[in-house]
Amino acid sequence: MSRQLSVTSYPKIILFLILAAGCWLLAAGSSFAQDLPPEETLEGKVIDILQEKEMETEQGKILSQRLEFLVTRGSKKGERIIFDAETFPEKSPIKYKKGNRLLITYTKDFEGKEMYLVTDFIRRRVLLLLFSIFVLLTLFVARWQGLTSLIGMGLSFLVILKFVLPQLLLGKSPLLVATLASLVLIPITFYLSHGLNKKTTVSVVATLIALFVTIGLATLFTALAKLSGLVSEEAGFIQNITEQNLNVRGLLLAGIIIGSIGILDDITIAQAAVVEKLSQAKKLGVKRLCRQAMEVGRDHVASMVNTLVLVYTGASLPLLLLFINNPHPFAEVVNYEIVAEEIIRTLVSSIGLILAVPITTFLAAAVSDR
Repeated sequence: MSRQLSVTSYPKIILFLILAAGCWLLAAGSSFAQDLPPEETLEGKVIDILQEKEMETEQGKILSQRLEFLVTRGSKKGERIIFDAETFPEKSPIKYKKGNRLLITYTKDFEGKEMYLVTDFIRRRVLLLLFSIFVLLTLFVARWQGLTSLIGMGLSFLVILKFVLPQLLLGKSPLLVATLASLVLIPITFYLSHGLNKKTTVSVVATLIALFVTIGLATLFTALAKLSGLVSEEAGFIQNITEQNLNVRGLLLAGIIIGSIGILDDITIAQAAVVEKLSQAKKLGVKRLCRQAMEVGRDHVASMVNTLVLVYTGASLPLLLLFINNPHPFAEVVNYEIVAEEIIRTLVSSIGLILAVPITTFLAAAVSDR
């Protein structure tokens, strides 16, 4: 006679079946992930729009375009492919046209059917054209000095790409890395751009002093304001894709430091040149020379601070919409970390800029008669 299952054994059997099904799903999911078809990025241009229509959906209007696409780079180079591209014209007014150069993602589904998805426009030619105009104008207006400044710019990118970024990815202190890079970049780029002379030397020393003040203020106020540096999408993304435990607050400080170098270059060189010209035109003592040079320096400060604020404003326009399109009061909005971060960045850089003027003026006046 067969044994009958007791009532109490049913929950155990059900639990066992659930666990077995879960293990099977995990194993299948792992195998599924390993068998995912590889993706490839292709480049090419739209040679024809075969069909175009708008459709109403729950998400809004969708513009569907059937594109005939000539692949110019990738495994399918030289082939003409046809696929549908869909966009939301109300949210993203993108409409592909004949001649558009595009990046597309090419893959296959598990049945072997080819799939294509537009990733982005190809912008390299436009960027190269704009860069060429920049280089030609620099050389035409500044001549030899323009060439050396372009060399300095290239060295700056080289230091950032080959030293700063790799060290940051290795988990080194962003504050230390940015400071060391500044100590290398400031003299090299300044002397290449402005020549090996007394004026440039004064500018280098004044910039280093103002930069260390900026570093101190940035370190102090990011700590006092309890800024984490994690509010930007880029910071969260880099944390997810790297295995290193990056110091994101340090990255914020490093950005302030490197960004301040170019601004300080402008103000310190200009102020040192003012002192030099005044000294050549009039035989003045250090005190009177400082006083007259500061009259020009005040104009520099006023214009540069305004420029700095407008530059940060232009880069943060979507953020500034929080002040308008937000039901919360101003006192609450300004307290958000993403807003406080930009305020501290702007004010710290502005303070370093303001201090650079009297520092440069005094140093240039002190060595003017030597």
